[in-house]
Amino acid sequence: MIASRRVLAGLLAVLGLAANQPASAQAPVPSVSLVTYGPGQVYWERFGHNALVFRDPLSGRGTSYNYGMFDFEEADFMLNFALGRMQYQIAAEDADEEIAWYRSEGRSILEQELNLDASQVLALKAYLETNLLPENRRYPYDYFTSNCSTRIRDALDKVLGGALRKQLTSPSRGLTYRLLADALMSPDAALMLGIDLGLGPYSDQRLSFWQDSFVPMQLMQHLSDVRIDDPSGASVALVRDERVLAQSRWPDPPFLPPDLRWPFFAIGIVFGGLALFLRQRSARAWARRSLATLGAGFSLFTGLAGLVMLGLWLFTAHQSAWANENLLIMNPLALLLVPAWCGSARPHWSAGRFTRGLLMLIALLAGFALFSKILTSFEQANLAWILLTLPIHLALAHCASSRQAR
Repeated sequence: MIASRRVLAGLLAVLGLAANQPASAQAPVPSVSLVTYGPGQVYWERFGHNALVFRDPLSGRGTSYNYGMFDFEEADFMLNFALGRMQYQIAAEDADEEIAWYRSEGRSILEQELNLDASQVLALKAYLETNLLPENRRYPYDYFTSNCSTRIRDALDKVLGGALRKQLTSPSRGLTYRLLADALMSPDAALMLGIDLGLGPYSDQRLSFWQDSFVPMQLMQHLSDVRIDDPSGASVALVRDERVLAQSRWPDPPFLPPDLRWPFFAIGIVFGGLALFLRQRSARAWARRSLATLGAGFSLFTGLAGLVMLGLWLFTAHQSAWANENLLIMNPLALLLVPAWCGSARPHWSAGRFTRGLLMLIALLAGFALFSKILTSFEQANLAWILLTLPIHLALAHCASSRQAR
């Protein structure tokens, strides 16, 4: 009987101790990793992607939290995309299934296990779970300032008490939003050129490491150098371990985009020279028709491009496209020249006063665009586009002035 009481007392003591243990001892704290997926082949995959993975140390099962979910089938998706009012959302998925899918797509995958203590891990998970609530799940998306990578960066900074932002705010490699976007989109040349043409001076500010972390691969690199204080106050690396889970099947994007200034200038000289050549042979029908096609096509392209840039500035939330200095070389008024250039194919056509004046105004604005590059208030990196269009503007203005109405 005495032995039975001792056994019972022992069991009660064990149960009491278990009940008094902290939750972290009862349920092991999961490990946390930043998983970075390299660029893919589709244009919306060019910037890469990342996620935070929480993995149970006992079962090995993991949950991936990412802020990169969007739906093409959403009502008014394309309209909201054009207006800069896109909504993205956070999602939680099975980590192993997600990693397997990206591996099947040929994307590079790098996992960085983070050196967070138990309280930070639990705080981070609670923050992400709060974001997963229906009322918090969606967020206003911006390519440069609010995307899948910046949201993860901000979540980590929150649980680290601002240590991440403090260490990443001052360093800079002189990169800009434009340079990073152009480099990542360079495999799709037409799309890269369209993006570059549409970006305004906002995209040419020099970025800190904190700002350029909108690119998942940049955030991945910066975290490798971050140090934090552990519970004892000792300085330790934020990244505890780093593992390559998959190599990319695709070529790595360049660090910097191609320098287009000289190639664009050569193209501008060729087309400007062609316009002058055709004007000298305007007695021939083929030369008149060719010059009319060149003039109308160039005016249509620059006018429509200018109209789009003006619309992005005045009617959308795309801050990176506002006040685009390319409006000096791609003027919407050029659309008014299209009928005149179409009529120039006639044998006895001559440019009227309005046409000559408008061509001269457009050429003068393009000349000012080149001069503006020495002014500190005009900081947009658009010299390549100026060198492309200025020779053509000048040549077309000369062609029209040499065929004045009598």
